This record gives sequence, C-alpha cells and structure tokens, in this order.
Amino acid sequence: MSQLVSTEPATGATLWSGQISDVDAEVAHARAAWPQWAAQPLTSRIEIVRRFANLVRSKNGKLADLIARETGKPIWEALTEVDAVINKVEISIAAYSERTGQKRMEGAMGDRTAIRHKPHGVMAVLGPYNFPAHLPNGHIVPALIAGNAVVFKPSEKTPAVGQMLVDLYHAAGVPDDAIRLIIGGPLEGKALTAHADVDGILFTGSAQTGIAINVQLANQPNKILALEMGGNNPIVIWDTLDIHTAAIMVVQSAFLSAGQRCTAAKRLIVKDSLYEPLLAQVKTIADRLIVGEPHSQPAPFMGPVIDNQAADGLTESFLILMSNGGKPIKHMARPIEGRPFLTPGIIDVTDMPERPDIELFGPLLQVIRVSTFEQAIAEANNTRYGLSASLIGGTAELYDQFWANVRSGVINWNKPTNGAPSTAPFGGVGISGNHRPSAYYAADYCAYPVTSSEADQARASIGIGLKDAVSE
Repeated sequence: MSQLVSTEPATGATLWSGQISDVDAEVAHARAAWPQWAAQPLTSRIEIVRRFANLVRSKNGKLADLIARETGKPIWEALTEVDAVINKVEISIAAYSERTGQKRMEGAMGDRTAIRHKPHGVMAVLGPYNFPAHLPNGHIVPALIAGNAVVFKPSEKTPAVGQMLVDLYHAAGVPDDAIRLIIGGPLEGKALTAHADVDGILFTGSAQTGIAINVQLANQPNKILALEMGGNNPIVIWDTLDIHTAAIMVVQSAFLSAGQRCTAAKRLIVKDSLYEPLLAQVKTIADRLIVGEPHSQPAPFMGPVIDNQAADGLTESFLILMSNGGKPIKHMARPIEGRPFLTPGIIDVTDMPERPDIELFGPLLQVIRVSTFEQAIAEANNTRYGLSASLIGGTAELYDQFWANVRSGVINWNKPTNGAPSTAPFGGVGISGNHRPSAYYAADYCAYPVTSSEADQARASIGIGLKDAVSE
C-alpha cells in the first residue's frame, strides 16, 4: 500500500488521501533540525507556539469542520476540541516555567548549585483518533517549547487532521524539519518507535499497542516513554436523593463522544436500593439522545463510532455479554445500515460469573449492583486499568474513603468520569499508563533535569590520606 485514504464515518465519503511516509527520511530530517531548534532562545520558541495558537484561532471553523467530518463527532464538540488546542499553549508555557524552570542555590565561598533542563532530542508522538488534534497537541506543544524536534504520526484513521495540525505549526514558524509528519499505519508506527534516532515516544492509544511499545523498548532505557492507554472506568452511585442529576452524569460519562473517550464510564456500580429508580432515569435519558451526522439539525448528542469495524466489534461484544449472563436494559442497535452509528447500549452484568476486563471503546455501559460501599470499592478496583473513577452522592467521609482506596489517576466526586481539566496532570495507573501523566505534567517528560555544581574559579585540596611530602 502506497497511499492512505481517510473516509468520513458518518457518510462513507472519501475525505483525504496521502502518500505513505518514509520513516527513516522523516526522522533524519528531524534529527538534523533539532540542534538549531534547541539552540533558539526559549522566548523565541514560546513566541512561535503563541503564533500557532493565534493561527488555530483564526481557522477554528475550518479545523473543527475537518475534525467533525473525519471523526464523526458533532460540530459543537469539535469546536470544543479546537478551543482545547488553543488553550494548551498558555497552559504549557506556564507548566514549563513551573515544572522545568531554572533554580540556583548559593553555597559557601561563591559556590553554587544550578538546576536546569535540557530537551531529549527527537520525540515521536503517536496520536489517537478520538481527539486527533487536542491529544497529540498536548504532547507536541510541550515538546517544542522544551526544545525537542518532533516526528508526529497521527492515527491512520484521522490523518487529515494530523496534516492540518502540522501545516499550522509550520505556518506559525516552527521550522519544517523541526516537526515532521508520518502518514501510515501500524507498520510505520512500529518503525518509528523502534528507530535508533528517536529519543522518546509519547503515545496515546489502546493498552494492547502501548504494552507492545513498552516491550519493544524494554532494552532501551535511554528512551523516554510516556503511555496513556485508556480505561475500564467505574462510576459509583451512592446515597443520593437527586436521582435525575445522577442519571444525567451517568449518561454524560458513558455516552459523550459516542463513548470514545479514554475517561468514559464503562461500568456503572450502583447501590441496590437505587438500582431501579436510577436505571429507569438513565434509560429514559439514553432513549432521548440524538445520534446523527456532525452537522445535522437538531444538533446530535453523539455521532457514529470511528468506523464499521469498531461498530461491529461493539455490537458483537454486547451479544457476547448477553450470551454469558448479562441482562440487557437497553439494546444496542445499528440505525443506519452500512454506517457505524450505534445507539447507546446498557446491560446488567451483576450475575455474570466472569466479566471481561477490557476497554469497550464505544457507547456500551455495564451495570453492577452492590449492597455495601466496601463492595462498591472492590468492584471499582476489579480491573487492571486505573484511569478515571467517579463517586456520585455519598458524604464527604465516604468520598474520603473512596479517594483513599480506589486505584485511579483521576478520581472525581459528583462529577462525570470524563471531567479532567488541562491545568492538572492527567494519567492513570495499572495498564492505563506508566506513571508519566500528561496534560500539565507533560513538561516533566519533555525535558530532563541537569544538576551542576559551579564556582567562578577552581579551588581544591586533599587534606587526608597523603604521604608526607619528600624534601629534596
């Protein structure tokens, strides 16, 4: 295959096509450009990324339209993604200053200790399809500010957004070779992560791919690796009098972006006494959700999933859960033949003897009934993942217990699971990440600290352990 073709999920129309990239050539360009980019004053790099933010702001409608058409998400949601791309610049500048700023400590006789940070070199960024601009941008901007060159491979399912993003970096003044675009699929991604001239890999995607990259780099500790690999996230409903608000938060957590958020709720854990009233409300709201094309009117709550392969896998997963003891509450359906639109699916898996611990990346919510809060916490932790978790209801004391005992990198109270601000660190534990959180903490993996002991002139003596001097 010499070309990659991108199609619109909502219509099936061809959106974009481009040549498969030569990975060696693209990395070589970045490697050659890196020293000059790194040597620029920090203020110059900051000025350039600010110009990038202004360019995105001036083209927000065009970029949002492209995101909406290539991912299938509603245009209102695509516009919020463009806003996140713009806002990431000032957040990254502040984070670089706070997390990797210079520090100097004075000692005796004019000695001092200095702490500064250096860029790693050439950073490979592998982006996902669900937020094809915002999530890779969250790696790229901090990497560029720190003085790294970047080789960016967007998802093979959203290459058009990736190309527009790189074009905007170049138009803003990032040298052409300081950020390079790789078009391709898994083969090109594997070649990029294995490349000897790549100093770091910043990855957002599935656990399966992230684990494969981790294994690939097991004997290369010299390469920085930051992994964000999704979740099997729980939302717990406990002792709340406002069932309607709780149901809204469940629907927002599970079905926003057609369930294609790494922080989306995949498991609803609910107290027995709240089960029937809560599920009645959740189903009522889910039945009202509009599923439609990005620009359709009235505005849809959610669009299709990314492609028919994903839709087929989700409908098959729903049937497998049913055939293994799950009790459907709301059946998942394919309203348009040949298109990857799905209606939300809800299934009670309480009595299933073995529940699959996988990330079902779409609008599919599993429900588990429990009778005690300790059981709720145990069920929340009944996963290898650990990205996001929410408690809706309960008291401050219960939330303290929840926060202390749930294994997750994002823990919310009376907020959806997919509420994570860009001004805070973002990442998970278990197979959700490798303890290198992104967002505000991305600065940490984009530069490494250098400690220097310094003096204006050399002074040295040896006061012990010498033989007496021999006189002549």
